[in-house]
Amino acid sequence: MMTHADQPPAFPLTTRADPMPEDARMALLADPGFGRVFSDHMAMARWSTEKGWHDMGVVARRPIELDPATSVLHYAQEIFEGLKAYRAGDGAITLFRPDANARRFRQSAVRMAMPELPDALFLESVRALVRADREWLPALEGGSLYLRPFMFASEVFLGVKPSAEYLYLVIASPAGGYFKSGSPSISVWVSEDFTRAAPGGTGAAKCGGNYAASLQAQAEAIREGCDQVVFLDAVERRQIEELGGMNLFFVFDDGSLATPPLTGTILPGITRDSILTLARDEGLVVREEHYAIDAWEADARSGRLRETFACGTAAVVTPVGRVRGRTHDFAIGNGGPGEITSRLRDRLVAIQRGEAPDTHDWVQRIT
Repeated sequence: MMTHADQPPAFPLTTRADPMPEDARMALLADPGFGRVFSDHMAMARWSTEKGWHDMGVVARRPIELDPATSVLHYAQEIFEGLKAYRAGDGAITLFRPDANARRFRQSAVRMAMPELPDALFLESVRALVRADREWLPALEGGSLYLRPFMFASEVFLGVKPSAEYLYLVIASPAGGYFKSGSPSISVWVSEDFTRAAPGGTGAAKCGGNYAASLQAQAEAIREGCDQVVFLDAVERRQIEELGGMNLFFVFDDGSLATPPLTGTILPGITRDSILTLARDEGLVVREEHYAIDAWEADARSGRLRETFACGTAAVVTPVGRVRGRTHDFAIGNGGPGEITSRLRDRLVAIQRGEAPDTHDWVQRIT
């Protein structure tokens, strides 16, 4: 009888016949930037109404050939995740809260009328790819292997309905720093013409359409000399929601923190949830509550607001030093990272990299 240990892996590896030569790989890893360098392999699986999940494996990374009538190209049924693999001090490779990414991936699938990928398959696909491409994890300080699981409607059909076929993939990208300005903080532009999501929409799902809708506003922010755009609520255009791809936290002079609540229009960030937990571990008061743009400016000018930071998987924890817009222009604190921002970031990074006790069992070692 075949035991559990004898069972074939869910994502068997077919090793690439022409992996990148070591010298070329090392040259890329010396300064990979973010999202431009990719490893040798990818994990993949297919789903259909007849077979369910099938054809799983880790294979050579290659282009995807799509028929012009492939459903995703017309109706945008697509979701994705983002997480990182780290190298711990003892040389082990670790993942940070991948189970939370698996759950959010399922939740996004439900919202977009797509099949749910079981958590166990999500986790094994990520682990299998990291095992195959562990040499792509950069050794530079702060380096990581960014992992991008995604799924899209692959049925060849023109009709507004959920697809009968889907393709799931995971690709890996060696990563350095997310922001390249060299500044100790970022500046953000308040969008008055565009909103990211409305009640009842897809704001809580990690789908490509949400990001596509943010690009024109982000381009406006760049034209105005800012790093990121900050969106207000779609109803009153008053309440702060999130940046184009990161959640926001506000730190006040009494040491308390606030962050906008999850009301269906904001992505439930895993870094956001981790910061909430770490802050409460320290005994800090943390409120999940609405915060208006006018209050943000008034509190920053009066000194009641001391710090603001953005957080997300790619950028981790990033201080916000200045807020601008057509009717807003104000600095936050000293324009750089504040004490609480720095402390929470350092604690989070230390746990992610195995340099501090993991009291919440967030870190998973890849064997």
